[in-house]
Amino acid sequence: MSGQKPSLRTGGSAQSRFQVDVVAEASATAPAPAAAPGSTDGSKPPEESKGRFRVVGFLDPGALGTATDIGLPPDVFHEPDTTKSDSVSLHSTGTGQTHISDSHSNTYYMRTFGHNTIDAVPNIDFYRQTAAPFGEKLTRPSLSELHDELDKEPFEDGLANGDEPSAAEEAAALMAKEAKGGTIKFGWIKGVLIRCMLNIWGVMLFIRMSWIVGQAGIGLTIAIILMATVVTSITGLSTSAIATNGFVRGGGAYYLISRSLGPEFGGSIGLIFAFANAVAVAMYVVGFAETVVEMLNDVDALMTDELNDIRIVGTLTVILLLGISVAGMEWEAKAQIVLLVILLGAIANYFIGTFMPTESKEPKGFFGYNTAILVENFGPDFRDEETFFSVFAIFFPAATGILAGANISGDLTDPQSAIPKGTLLAILITGLTYVAVAISTGACIVRDATGDHNDTVSDTVNCTDAACTLGYDFSICKEGGCQYGLMNDFQVMSLASAFGPLITAGIFSATLSSALASLVSAPKVFQALCKDKLYPGLGMFAKGYGKNNEPLRAYVLTFCIGLAFILIAELNIIAPIISNFFLASYALINFSVFHASLANSPGWRPSFKYYNMWVSLAGAILCCVVMFVINWWAALVTLLIVLALYIYVSYKKPDVNWGSSTQALTYNQALTHCLSLTTVEDHVKNFRPQCLVLAGYPNSRPALLQLVNAFTKNVSLMVCGHVRIVSRRPNFKELSQDYARCQRWLIRKRIKAFYAPVFADNLRHGAQLLLQAVGLGRLKPNTLVMGFKNNWADGDMRDVENYINTIHDAFDLQFGVVILRLQDGLDISHIQGQDELLLSHEKPAGGGKDAIVAVSLVKDSNSDSCPSKTTSTQSSPLIIRDAKPPLSLTDQRLLETSQQFKKKQGKGTIDVWWLFDDGGLTLLIPYLLTNRSKWGDCRIRVFIGGKINRIDHDRRAMATLLSRFRIDFSDINVLGDINTKPKKHNKLSFKELIEPYRLKEDDMEQEAAEKLKAQEPWRITDNELELYRAKTNRQIRLNELLKEHSSSAKLIVISMPLARKGTVSSALYMCWLETLSKDVPPLLLVRGNHQSVLTFYS
Repeated sequence: MSGQKPSLRTGGSAQSRFQVDVVAEASATAPAPAAAPGSTDGSKPPEESKGRFRVVGFLDPGALGTATDIGLPPDVFHEPDTTKSDSVSLHSTGTGQTHISDSHSNTYYMRTFGHNTIDAVPNIDFYRQTAAPFGEKLTRPSLSELHDELDKEPFEDGLANGDEPSAAEEAAALMAKEAKGGTIKFGWIKGVLIRCMLNIWGVMLFIRMSWIVGQAGIGLTIAIILMATVVTSITGLSTSAIATNGFVRGGGAYYLISRSLGPEFGGSIGLIFAFANAVAVAMYVVGFAETVVEMLNDVDALMTDELNDIRIVGTLTVILLLGISVAGMEWEAKAQIVLLVILLGAIANYFIGTFMPTESKEPKGFFGYNTAILVENFGPDFRDEETFFSVFAIFFPAATGILAGANISGDLTDPQSAIPKGTLLAILITGLTYVAVAISTGACIVRDATGDHNDTVSDTVNCTDAACTLGYDFSICKEGGCQYGLMNDFQVMSLASAFGPLITAGIFSATLSSALASLVSAPKVFQALCKDKLYPGLGMFAKGYGKNNEPLRAYVLTFCIGLAFILIAELNIIAPIISNFFLASYALINFSVFHASLANSPGWRPSFKYYNMWVSLAGAILCCVVMFVINWWAALVTLLIVLALYIYVSYKKPDVNWGSSTQALTYNQALTHCLSLTTVEDHVKNFRPQCLVLAGYPNSRPALLQLVNAFTKNVSLMVCGHVRIVSRRPNFKELSQDYARCQRWLIRKRIKAFYAPVFADNLRHGAQLLLQAVGLGRLKPNTLVMGFKNNWADGDMRDVENYINTIHDAFDLQFGVVILRLQDGLDISHIQGQDELLLSHEKPAGGGKDAIVAVSLVKDSNSDSCPSKTTSTQSSPLIIRDAKPPLSLTDQRLLETSQQFKKKQGKGTIDVWWLFDDGGLTLLIPYLLTNRSKWGDCRIRVFIGGKINRIDHDRRAMATLLSRFRIDFSDINVLGDINTKPKKHNKLSFKELIEPYRLKEDDMEQEAAEKLKAQEPWRITDNELELYRAKTNRQIRLNELLKEHSSSAKLIVISMPLARKGTVSSALYMCWLETLSKDVPPLLLVRGNHQSVLTFYS
């Protein structure tokens, strides 16, 4: 066929990695892939056909045209049809397959916008990552798959450290479970609405509402109900907002809070919320047991005494509830429905009874609906030192329970839809019920009644109560002792109902349903908490069993906690703490919404729009206020427990990344502060040595990083720069793994620094990139820190040229320069397993054990060890060695030296040889060091150059300057003999040192000398040597003085000699630095940028 597009699979091509299969999606027959022998047009395959994808076309016979009509390659056969499609898309799958989908007929084709390509058009499944047809996960092609060279295998993308399993993985697991036949999921009515209603309709409805109406009156009771409903409604709105901002897994309140505010708040609330639910089981069961024991007592059927009977009945009840729970969520849901029917029957029974007054009930205060009673009961009549807030505190626990549905979020079919609908509707229905009961009891029943038929109104008594208008005189009750009426009879609703025993059944139903909901909620929340491994030793409770992943171990733990409190049977003290635990959870849910909105993260996009950040903040404050209103000491206990758990989790720093609003707000604040800093000019009082440390991999030169960290930690910026000189640039995955590993190493070693790698041809080029590009606004390095190149004489002099030119580049960019020299060297990267060896020095391990000393960097992204010269980025096998590999004495000494700045330095001196004024950096760094605990016992000694006849004057001048700088010092030494000629043998040693690097132009033709100098610019000319003879002698003399005065110092800080660029060769400058710093204690060569970094002005 002329004009036919090149096929994806050419005839006879064994090299092509594309395989085209055609699957009949709607056909009842088995899929029939068919491939022609090959292409007949002789055209070459498209470029992208060399990729790794196997293209699968899911073809619907009723919706496709011919293979050529839809642009299929000629080697794909399909029956002709009349229908064509214009809109097609191609997308790859996580299994290495590529699908082509048609938006008109929901089938799969071979083209995107009419072109054969593996690029994909926008698809909702790429974002939701739900399971695709036939159970495959849909993922878009990675950038590497589209962009890398064709002969390069694209790498597999993995999860970043701390990320959670994707929704697609959970969806796939869900489909697998459903295929086996058994996962039970609930809709919004059965899973949320019913649970919340049962939990909110507690025993309070039947045995306390009438008393509250008697104390507060109808008006204030409605106000109390509305106040409680406002708090729960705001919390319900906040819960809905969080629940609709992404996929919700199991864990309820803990999951919502932890994924919004982070593990610190989530972990603390999760633990106390699970505990509160466990103890709530005991509260509700004891309430049930008390009612049963009262009934037994009425018929003289007590087994022992009341207290022990409560324990016996409570124990039997909680065992029964545990059996229902362990039997599975479906059985528990059925039990809840039965209890709901009983509860609804009891409520209906009461309202029906209010319309059926009888004369026999009138002496006990029930007269049916009456305006006089309504008016009398509308106002408050507080007795027994009760107040509005004390009555509110008694009622509010009845309004809790709104999270009963959210707590089983993992068992809901669609949590995002179910939680908002079920929770808010439950709050509305239960709120209206409470208001209706309040108005009903207040309009039907008087506050006090004697229960005596003979207490009728007589002519001699002046009676004005509502009961008087109805023919009864209960005025004797003002003296106390009456047992009936709203104020005296907790069972008055049974009196008003049509059938009294049904109210008792309602009480049983309310207590048991609440206990059952709590018994289910606590293990589910605790299981989710244990899965996240925020607390040690709790991992065993994360294990689930059966098709529904039931947390049986957590059920047993909840049962034990509940049983323990049932056996105590005294819950008056623990009850307020439990209420406060629930309120703390509500407060943090509200605060989560406010915090997420304040952070303004692009990821905060809840589909539930009926929330407001300020309303949520008000809700959080209201919850805290209510906590103190209910019980101030319990509120304090709750806050202290939350704070303690928060501090613990913050200290442990769990390795999780949930994209919390705390991260988003931290980013916002950092960005805002960085931008605000750019508007302020630098001031000398605020100068900080912000260091760019050329350390390579962080674990290669630990001594360098530990020393710089000592004077930058919590003071200024430190960036660990790494110039990577490689022949093959690693791919993105290798880079990201290296970066994460190195940053984690810094964190584990408590070095506060950023890791910044760059790729370059040589050290100088990479350092130029870092010097110019690292930093943000004012958070930009101003000091370059390097290690001294100890092995410079053994290597290529071009490396020395690059090293010295890096120093020149730093000065050109107005950086200060600091160089650290240890006599044994800094680089330990050549020692295999240096991290493990150093660890074994800190914590001696048992002999005879193997240790991993070098690991693959590509395979293990969670390792904390940075790569080194012994850890290849190309190989994957583990190299197993003995825990104590034999090391040379040199390497042993090098390892010990590399840790010397990690230890406390003890008493000693930091000798500051401030020979030239560089702006004060040479003095500032030692001062910052002595502020650290590890260097706190060291005293600063200052050495300066001077003349013999002015030693006292120079010492006094320096002492005055230091005192004005407010820098403590122990001694000032003026070196009057600094210009004395060095010893002869030292001069000979220097001459031997420079001999290999001299140009020796006098021994060759001028043209040859110039050519050699051009080829090897580091060569030292005779003219140069003569010109800088005095400076050379000074370096030799300074080394003699260092050995004389500072041989016992803990650290020497000395002004670094400068070399004029273009005049002093690299070899001569390197020889100066070598001569000055050899055979002395740890030495810092420091040269500021000659801008003042110290001031004595306020």
